[in-house]
Amino acid sequence: MTGYAQLLLAHGFTVLLPDARAHGSSDGPLATYGLIERNDIHQWIDFLQTQAHPRCIFALGESMGAAQLLQSLDTHPNVCAVIAESSFANFREIAYDRMGQPFHLGPWVGRTILRPLVEVAFLRAHMKYHLSMQNISPEDSVAATTIPVLLIHGQVDSNIPVRHSQIIHERAPSTELWEVPNADHCGAISTAPQELERRILQWFQPRNT
Repeated sequence: MTGYAQLLLAHGFTVLLPDARAHGSSDGPLATYGLIERNDIHQWIDFLQTQAHPRCIFALGESMGAAQLLQSLDTHPNVCAVIAESSFANFREIAYDRMGQPFHLGPWVGRTILRPLVEVAFLRAHMKYHLSMQNISPEDSVAATTIPVLLIHGQVDSNIPVRHSQIIHERAPSTELWEVPNADHCGAISTAPQELERRILQWFQPRNT
């Protein structure tokens, strides 16, 4: 994310670049893919409002950070626009992908042959950590928000397939989806840097929401 921070700073934005829960220097015993992190994001925005008193807050996230960000949109009336790159659509769908990826196969493996493993993992998370993994759904949150959302996804993403952003876009047609040719996971900044910069600056303009 430092490349994005440098880009935004160069254009006069004030930037908060936090480590996610259980990552880097941030505390937390485990990552929950948005269930708890959405509240962390609320607190970061409260901090920005207290410290900088911005007229507009813009938010950008990649991969799991993008998914966490999208799940936090329900209570962000002061956020003017959001960009999410390479997000997953919901946790069950990405779990199906993860089941097939070691075998270089599609999500059908997780939906069929290995589906019991996914169900057991969800049950264990609920029993051990009291986490309802089936409620991790960026697509549900985006469908319920009025905040403008730009989805970015590499067309050859080998980590989180582009269909995840397509699913979100189908659920929420008011979003804008940019599928980046020849870009792998979170690869827009290296594959199409000038177009990415143009789209970010255009999207992060104050607007009525």
